[in-house]
Amino acid sequence: MQIQALVKKTNTVGLAVAVVKKGKIIYTHSFGYKDVEKNTLLSDSDIFRIASISKSFSATAIMQLAEAKKLSLTDDFSNLVGFKVRNPKFPETVITLKMILSHTSSINDSEGYFNLDVINPEKGKNWEKCYNDYEPGKGYLYCNLNFNMVGAVIEKIAGERFDSYIKNHIISPLGLYGGYWVESLQQDRFVTLYDYNASLKKFTPSPLAYAPRTNEINNYVMGYTTPIFSPTGGMKISATDLAKYMTMHMNYGKYKGKRIISKKSSKLIQTKVSDQESYGLAIETNDKVINGKPLKGHTGSAYGLFSAMFFDPKEKFGFVVITNGTNEDYTDGFNDVIKSSINILYENLIK
Repeated sequence: MQIQALVKKTNTVGLAVAVVKKGKIIYTHSFGYKDVEKNTLLSDSDIFRIASISKSFSATAIMQLAEAKKLSLTDDFSNLVGFKVRNPKFPETVITLKMILSHTSSINDSEGYFNLDVINPEKGKNWEKCYNDYEPGKGYLYCNLNFNMVGAVIEKIAGERFDSYIKNHIISPLGLYGGYWVESLQQDRFVTLYDYNASLKKFTPSPLAYAPRTNEINNYVMGYTTPIFSPTGGMKISATDLAKYMTMHMNYGKYKGKRIISKKSSKLIQTKVSDQESYGLAIETNDKVINGKPLKGHTGSAYGLFSAMFFDPKEKFGFVVITNGTNEDYTDGFNDVIKSSINILYENLIK
């Protein structure tokens, strides 16, 4: 009832939630609308483009390849991606794979991130602008380009197209429904995302969230045009299935008897790289979701959607909350609806 009231009060289009307790899903529910124009209600099996929570799928894939001794986190990223990745202000400093995964690479999104040409010195006119003024490894800046490059590395090393790799090595083994390739998924399960215009107090659908990009995929170049699938933000999955994936991380790499990555790899992903920063390898530590309670996870926002996946690996509880359109108010760095709904679920179902 409290969440229903929250959805109404905040003028939220739709909200899907899933709660895990003692390592098991104990509650899932969908509130509001999947599609306002068609008057369709949201259901638990509907899938959203989840934005930046997608990054953790790439980090998980990298750990699988590292365990198979196909690469190492200390590798020079230039050698992995196939072109020079060096901050021109610090040409001697090697940018490692771990720096890329932890956003300590000194790379930024100022030139965009949907095309690797922007940072490739052989192709990008302004590639130098992709780097910050500090030395790689000495500072943190969240950067989408990092993970679109990581997607290309996964292809180069695994010899498998990015979307297929994630499906074959993470999604299918866990028994989930989802993926990065729009045309491989049931179109009628996509949740319409709505961008909110505060000045007009109006929601507008964002069809680009599920653009099939058929032409680009037909002309695909393995290990280079990978950003077409957006490793940085393009996973489409339901809140319930995302909660199963989250449980795998909560259980340090294992879900229902299926091990996806080793306990050591899983702990590394969740460990912050420095005391200054809360970020690990696509999973951060945050005590502001539920004030004073450190949780591991990630948020996402794109095309009007807001998403969150946060869990406590010691106490074995966690939450997935996704909205396809709400007002853009923030508290403690979190969208209000996301933070409030997690706290309601925590108070009522966990505490």
